[in-house]
Amino acid sequence: MKDSQGTFEDSVVYVTTQGTQVRTDGGQIVVYDVEGDDGELARFPVKKLETINVFGGVNFSTPFVAEANEHGIVLNYFTHNGKYRGSFVPERNTIAEVRRAQYALDDETELGIAKAMIAAKIRNARTLLSRKGVTGTDVLADLGERVSTATNADDLRGIEGEAAGQYFARLDETLVDGWTFEKRTKRPPEDHINSLLSLTYVMMKNEVLSALRAYNLDPFLGVLHADRHGRPSLALDLQEEFRPLFCDSFVTRLVNRGAITHSEFRDDNRLTDDAFQTYLGKFDDYMDETLTHPHFGYEVTRRKAIRQQAILLRKAITGEMDDYHALEVVR
Repeated sequence: MKDSQGTFEDSVVYVTTQGTQVRTDGGQIVVYDVEGDDGELARFPVKKLETINVFGGVNFSTPFVAEANEHGIVLNYFTHNGKYRGSFVPERNTIAEVRRAQYALDDETELGIAKAMIAAKIRNARTLLSRKGVTGTDVLADLGERVSTATNADDLRGIEGEAAGQYFARLDETLVDGWTFEKRTKRPPEDHINSLLSLTYVMMKNEVLSALRAYNLDPFLGVLHADRHGRPSLALDLQEEFRPLFCDSFVTRLVNRGAITHSEFRDDNRLTDDAFQTYLGKFDDYMDETLTHPHFGYEVTRRKAIRQQAILLRKAITGEMDDYHALEVVR
């Protein structure tokens, strides 16, 4: 858990210490050790917080839940080792015009937005491979060009699936000696790299969910992922453009720089408790790093970039912009 030291800058807090309770105290959010002897562990100003992620045996006081609802703080629940369980989403005054526009999107507009997302994902995949010294990605380039020719969502899903296969076939070449990646496996992840990828995709999905909710978009009504009960399809759609350069790049950094080693995984390929703490700290630091936003042309944190994409998506949905400008980095 990030401690509160000096000037508070973080809008996202991770609470991982078991046996703690999140409380309120005079306009402050307090994390208190109720099962041990450490007392107050951290304190954060309520007006600065947007999201609290809790892991395992952490509980909230009733006054805090009321405060979270009043101030629009989202609470995300995870198991002790990072499996997502659900969220508390505060009541907010939804802008009805935005939701009406989203629900009224025609197939052509939806497909145009989805094409932009997938074209950016493929371009970003090529950029990541290039940064790692991997050459010979002409097939990915061709698939990126084919995106514009897709006439329906099924065609686009087929192109995206083929591109993902080509990309993951080369991901092993981005890793240092001692690490290997053969294929993408999910339930359960069959090796350490797949475990880190799955964990990072979950963390990124929640970043995207928070951004969509902040700008009054319904995260369950997507433009590409099929509708399914409980599936945040729009969040998964928007996440596509962040997977290579935000998620996969983070995982390769962790292992290539030795921040996470093979010895820090359990037999089920999940991180040990201490390694999970390391992971969360590294992830939060990573999201606070900056990049030049390709559309706006100025420096933003990765977390801010996701929020900006939600704004651009809303503008495309409401007709304020003719096209959706996905986050696409060419070098």
